[in-house]
Amino acid sequence: MHYLHTMIRVSNLDETLHFFCDLLGMIDISRKSSDKGRFTLVFLAAPGDETRAREDRAPMVELTYNWDPEEYTGGRNFGHLAYRVDDIYALCEHLQANGVTINRPPRDGHMAFIRTPDNISIELLQKGEALPPREPWASMENTGTW
Repeated sequence: MHYLHTMIRVSNLDETLHFFCDLLGMIDISRKSSDKGRFTLVFLAAPGDETRAREDRAPMVELTYNWDPEEYTGGRNFGHLAYRVDDIYALCEHLQANGVTINRPPRDGHMAFIRTPDNISIELLQKGEALPPREPWASMENTGTW
């Protein structure tokens, strides 16, 4: 058995691609649209998984965009996606500078939580050992739920 992908439904494909690709740095691996089914699928991989995603079609995140508007609820009960990152502080600074709320700041230099435009929770984990605590993160309070 091999892990392949996690699918999340998105309400605005352009906004979600901006979040995942432009802000988080993920790579668009493939797309499929169905006029009959009225949907678009976009498969994304983390930069460190790009080669494997192209060769094995895994591990990836599948964005499912249904062309007919729907209201999606229950982002918290989905759980979360998790990504290991090279520098949690630099990524959180970049995300925050681009309007992303850091729901659980990386106070410990190890873990942070953010949400996608569709309210899906994402855990960011520092690669290797935790970075030494530093401001403004060390004293920043949680915002909302994560």
